[in-house]
Amino acid sequence: GSWTILQLVEALGFCLENTDPRTRGRGIQLLSQVLLECHSLLQEKEVLHLVLFYENRLQDHHLLIPSVLQGLRALSLCEVLAPGLAVSVLKAIFQEVHVQSLLQQDRYTVYSIITNFMATREEELKGLGADFTFGFIQVMDGEKDPRNLMVAFQIVHDLIVKNYALGPFVEELFEVTSCYFPIDFTPPPNDPHGIQREDLILSLRAVLASTPQFAEFLLPLLIEKMDSDLQSAKLDSLQTLTACCAIYGQKELQEFLPSLWSSLRREVFQTASEKVEAECLSALHALSACLSRSVLSSDAEDRLDSFLSSILQDCRHHLCEPDMKLVWPSAKLLQAAASASLRSYHRLTHSILPLLLEQYNKHSQSSQRRTILEMLLGFLELQQKWGHVEEDESALLSLQETVCSVVFSALTDPSVQLQLVGIRALTVLGSLQGFLSPSDLELVVDHLVRLALHEEDSQSSLATAEGSHPNTPLNCISSLEREEESSRNLHSLQQRCLQALAAVSTHTSIVRETVPVLLQHLRNVQKGNTAGFSVCQSLHRVALQCQQDAEGCWYYHQTVVPCLLAMAVQAATQESSHPLVSKVLLEEEVLTAMVPVISAATTHLSPELAAQSVSHVVPLFLDGEVSFLPQNSFPCSFQPFEDGECLEPQRRLVALLMAFVCSLPHNVVIPQQERLLRELLALSCSCSCPFTATTASKCFAGLVNKHPAGQQLDEILQLAVNRMEPGLTEGPHRTQALILLLWVGLVCDQSPGLLGLLSDVELGPIAADGFSLLMAESPDVLHKGCHADVRIMFRQRFFTDNVPKLVEGFHGAGADVKANYLKSLSHVLNHLPKPVLVTELPTLLSLLLEALSCSDRVVQLSTLSCLQPLLLEAPQIMSLHIDTLVTKFLSLASSPAMVCALLSAPHTLLLCPTVVVLQLLPYKARVIRALAKPLDDKKRLVRKEAVAARGEWFLVGSPGR
Repeated sequence: GSWTILQLVEALGFCLENTDPRTRGRGIQLLSQVLLECHSLLQEKEVLHLVLFYENRLQDHHLLIPSVLQGLRALSLCEVLAPGLAVSVLKAIFQEVHVQSLLQQDRYTVYSIITNFMATREEELKGLGADFTFGFIQVMDGEKDPRNLMVAFQIVHDLIVKNYALGPFVEELFEVTSCYFPIDFTPPPNDPHGIQREDLILSLRAVLASTPQFAEFLLPLLIEKMDSDLQSAKLDSLQTLTACCAIYGQKELQEFLPSLWSSLRREVFQTASEKVEAECLSALHALSACLSRSVLSSDAEDRLDSFLSSILQDCRHHLCEPDMKLVWPSAKLLQAAASASLRSYHRLTHSILPLLLEQYNKHSQSSQRRTILEMLLGFLELQQKWGHVEEDESALLSLQETVCSVVFSALTDPSVQLQLVGIRALTVLGSLQGFLSPSDLELVVDHLVRLALHEEDSQSSLATAEGSHPNTPLNCISSLEREEESSRNLHSLQQRCLQALAAVSTHTSIVRETVPVLLQHLRNVQKGNTAGFSVCQSLHRVALQCQQDAEGCWYYHQTVVPCLLAMAVQAATQESSHPLVSKVLLEEEVLTAMVPVISAATTHLSPELAAQSVSHVVPLFLDGEVSFLPQNSFPCSFQPFEDGECLEPQRRLVALLMAFVCSLPHNVVIPQQERLLRELLALSCSCSCPFTATTASKCFAGLVNKHPAGQQLDEILQLAVNRMEPGLTEGPHRTQALILLLWVGLVCDQSPGLLGLLSDVELGPIAADGFSLLMAESPDVLHKGCHADVRIMFRQRFFTDNVPKLVEGFHGAGADVKANYLKSLSHVLNHLPKPVLVTELPTLLSLLLEALSCSDRVVQLSTLSCLQPLLLEAPQIMSLHIDTLVTKFLSLASSPAMVCALLSAPHTLLLCPTVVVLQLLPYKARVIRALAKPLDDKKRLVRKEAVAARGEWFLVGSPGR
């Protein structure tokens, strides 16, 4: 601010006018550096004089050119640049500078000047007409550096899409860019610039596919490269062709269609590469779509029709060949073209669908029929894409009877694989509105019932349940219900009925029919908790399917939640007064299965409806208010928070309270919340049943998570601390106090005193397992699906705060509790994001290796799961300890007591050969001998892993490894 640019030039006068070019160069270099720092402060007149000066210097000695270009780059950034100066600068550069003789950095400066002017002086540059395009072609011609090419490709792209005049230089501009196609570039190792081959490919493709004017030059080039032996060249050509079809029309393509189709057909018929095949099909789809978009004049030839005729001519006869060798390639080509537009779909299916149906009936072998039906299925799925079936155009409607006959015959075929394809086809037909007649629907129902309930093969049964469509009529459900009633003792049949009922429950009208059936079956469960668990699984699936429909969600909630609560309360009160009565619904497995049902039924309720429901459920548990429950005549009062051993069955139902209140949105007010929190706190610390105490702790934590911050919350947390501290010190409920500590710690991001408990002989192992709870995703109460407040980066903070203390505690601990510290550490590391774990690996690896020698199987398995990904992600660090790793892994693999580790250890060894082959060679023979023993293990999975690992080790050091 204290000097003007004029004063600086005057002060540099001796340098700028010196006869020595090096001295002049240093003067211009300093001036240019100043301009780059303060170009925004210059006045318009100053910029004018500087531009004239720098243009004149372009004619000076070649040593000065780099500094002159830097000065011009600074001036190209000036907002006060007078009109005409941008054109003047570029003309001077085009005339005076041989750009490709400069160093990379100086060439980059030229591209930057052009980019700056194109961004700010577009109209001025367009005034140059085609001269600007020609000048840039001269600048770019011969460029080799990828950094410069990225900028140059962008300039060419802008020239085209911003409608700069190309004039007679279209072919020259194409030649100067297409000479790089296909890109053959491998970045050097540790390249600081980060330019990848894919970056260059995409930049060049954007240029080549930016204008139809390149079509006459580009399409022959693409056809030539498709015939190349290099797969990368094929892929690049096909992807570029697909991109070009987005802007080309019939006029650009018509001359080259026969050659393009010939190349695509040959590649699909002959290639062994799935990638090349997929790109060929994408290109064919794009070509057909491009021709479909073309607007035809009355006298023009329909190129789409002739193109599709060529495809039919070359593919149709392969569908009829007895050996069916080229059936699938032909079908894929036909489907790729048919998927391009509704017009192409109708044109092809009119010819292909009758042929496929004829071939299906002509072949008698199930394998051939399956192949043909899978092809037919592909065309049916395309009809699904285009929506409603048009009667006047669709070949499908005219063949309705034959199509249904073929699909139904597949469903009755002895071949399970053919049945599965038939079920998929039936699913698609059911989704085509108006395709199936009422009589067809009755047949569909009969087949679904037979396959779902009576088919011996589980695959067909499961696929039938999964494939059941909303359009399936409701008498399917009543059929399933009748089948269930008549076969109550057949467990597998019940399972299928339950799966089928859940699968068809996709619309509210169907849910109103299926849910009462499922609930009635749950009421009828008399013994064994497996059936109760299965019903809850089906109810959960229905709940998930209802969540997106407000009406269905509310119907499901007000029907299922009160009914489940009533059944559970009935069982609990009966157990309290008549202990000999069956208590299936009070089994931990069944109650645990009810939790996701109630949760899923609650999470998507509107705040108004949720408030209505919570006003009934909370008083039920706090005050025994049962009036809202169906069939509310119970043997005794419901008082789950009262004292007394006879009330233990009632306390177990706190799990259902947890499922409900912890799934409510934040803005739903819970009545008597403070009292409820105190009752849960008391129950969690005093109940002798681990299941009840844990669910009470989880419910307490879930409510605290959503409780607004303030004095009330602080008082509740202080009350929890006051209950936990003495409970952890002594008494019969130390474990319960520890569980509460863990859940409260999960909510508050801290667990005070947990590290100290690792040295406790009684609570240490439980506290160590608690680290897994703190680090893992909470499946029921503390996750976003239940509207919980989940803090980001919690695991990283927990790791930073606690792992150094764990390491310190391990080194100072006695031998009898060291395993607790190792287990805690392995749990923390197992749930840590892998990038974080890799950075901390050098300091923790010695402890992880020591953990492999621990006698605790959980510690060993947890440590193995930590080490497996690290072998791939941090091979340099792991290779320093290769001797120890191999020894410990082999020790695990030979231990008869470590069946679970046997599964992991050979798998971990399987990863090793891909990491540090040269270092592993000395251990090859030893490992192969050691892995011979697991080959005789009685467990098939162990033998399978051992074979895979041993095979990899046999190949260590072989060529190509």
